[in-house]
Amino acid sequence: MSRRILPKTIRSKILLSTAAVTAVITVLTVTVCYSLFQSFLKRNQLRSTEYSLQILSGSVGSAMEGILNFNHWCCSNMDIGRYLEAFRNQEQMPSIASENSSLRITALNAYERLREEYRNTYSHEYLTKVIVSPLNRRNYLQISDTSSASTSQAVDRFWHADIFQSLLEADDYEWQLLLDPLNQTGGLLIIPILRPIFSPYGSQVVGWCYLSITERIFLDFLEVFPLEEDARIYIHMGKHTYCQKEGHLQEEFPEYRILSDISQQTFNQESHAFLVELADGSRRTMITCPLGPNGWSVSQILSEKAYQAQSHAYLLLIAGIVLILCLIGLTLYVLLERMINRPVQKILEKIAAISQGDFSREPAIEWQDEMGLIGQGINNMSENVVSLMERRIEDEKQKKDLEYQILQSQINPHFLYNTLNSIKWMATIQNAAGIAEMTTALARLMKNVSKGTTALISLKEELDLVKDYFLIQQYRYGGNITIEYQITDPLLYQCRIHRFTLQPIIENAMFHGIEPKGCAGKIVIRAEEHAMADCRHALIISVTDNGIGMSRETIRQVMAGDAKSSADFFRHVGISNVNKRIQYDFGSDYGITIDSSPGEYTTMRITLPYQLL
Repeated sequence: MSRRILPKTIRSKILLSTAAVTAVITVLTVTVCYSLFQSFLKRNQLRSTEYSLQILSGSVGSAMEGILNFNHWCCSNMDIGRYLEAFRNQEQMPSIASENSSLRITALNAYERLREEYRNTYSHEYLTKVIVSPLNRRNYLQISDTSSASTSQAVDRFWHADIFQSLLEADDYEWQLLLDPLNQTGGLLIIPILRPIFSPYGSQVVGWCYLSITERIFLDFLEVFPLEEDARIYIHMGKHTYCQKEGHLQEEFPEYRILSDISQQTFNQESHAFLVELADGSRRTMITCPLGPNGWSVSQILSEKAYQAQSHAYLLLIAGIVLILCLIGLTLYVLLERMINRPVQKILEKIAAISQGDFSREPAIEWQDEMGLIGQGINNMSENVVSLMERRIEDEKQKKDLEYQILQSQINPHFLYNTLNSIKWMATIQNAAGIAEMTTALARLMKNVSKGTTALISLKEELDLVKDYFLIQQYRYGGNITIEYQITDPLLYQCRIHRFTLQPIIENAMFHGIEPKGCAGKIVIRAEEHAMADCRHALIISVTDNGIGMSRETIRQVMAGDAKSSADFFRHVGISNVNKRIQYDFGSDYGITIDSSPGEYTTMRITLPYQLL
């Protein structure tokens, strides 16, 4: 015998369902949240770093742009050019009393223009030295701080150094960080800029311009840069890479291996991001952004500790979500326990009491919800059981009385039929044609009565019975009532109809419609086929009289069976009885409807299924 997997009790099913739903929701929520949080965290860290690098790049780039513009001014200014032309072959500065005092004025004008432009330069505080000199290295113009002023001997040494010639003869700027060769105290790291100055009147080199940019142009911005302990930031200048250590920039060659390019996650097209593997085997994210307009770039290897710290915060958030979901699941279980299990238990107790014979009403199980409706239904059912038992006893009593009445009303059909035939022949011998016709009609009618009242016959047979019944009544009223038959299709004669369906309606039309009117009347019987809404076809038989009509209350009484017929022949076969017979056999879509206008007409419409015999 196989073991049962699902629990039997509702409480166990509720507990199992709640736990399963809570577990599924929790797993899905944790999985989705963890995946989204990890993706969001990495993307947020990457873009936050990229944004910080963009700010650093903008700050350094703006400072360098001002310095390069100043260098370009020094190499192209007309006052500087005239000064260099004038002092190309001068060994020393002329005195004020000398004949060449105009040369001194030229030099002073050039120096004033140089100092003015220097002060107007946005980032001049990062320039430790500005030297504009003729080729003979005599009478040069110099702007510098007091700690880095250069002597003629220092300038001569710098002139003969290899670095001087390589910088001067280069086609473009060559970037590197080195000790200031003109600084007498030493230890100052600078970025040197050395460019030739051409004559304003030709292409001949007449001098040179030297600028020394302190490393503070990077350090000032790096000091305020948000950098974690295990993160690294690198400055790339040409073929050289520098890293900040102990308050200075030092050249360093980081060891890493690029695993994949993830630049699609950056928001700036000029930025690049890579997944790299460091020398210690750890995997990090590195992002590189351009640094200014000089071909420089800055790279940062993102902090793993910051990522882990934020990841732990997200994990705590996810743990909080899981706890909340568990509490929701527990709350849901308690609510389901109160809303379902306890009411079911009370309903079961009531059912057990009913099975033991207690049919009393229990108000405690009639709550204001669906379970209450079930409890109300059980209470109603228990009361109905009592009512049905009482009704069954009453029905049995009525059945005995009905059987006695049937025994009293039984007549031998053959004896009555033979007697009526004898009366007919006697009337015929005595030339009483009316009596013969009336007797013949009554004989046929009684013969059909003796066959039973529940059998289905054709519409043609039912109309024949109506004709016999109407013939008898017509002799009674002396021909003041006429009847008309309107059958729209001969095939309708073969449709099925209950025996004695039309007689109670004809009787009602004559006795309650036309007779009280006190004048001649007419009854119209019309049969037609009708298509219903659900593609079914129905037989519609309408009986219309031009009698006194009926009020709404009278229609209600007739349909309810409260209005009794005054006729003797069909006293116990009322319109309500006919309607119930039709609905019992064919359903509630069929039956009798009444339309009437007091003082004008009454139409009783019979709806039957279109069924041929």
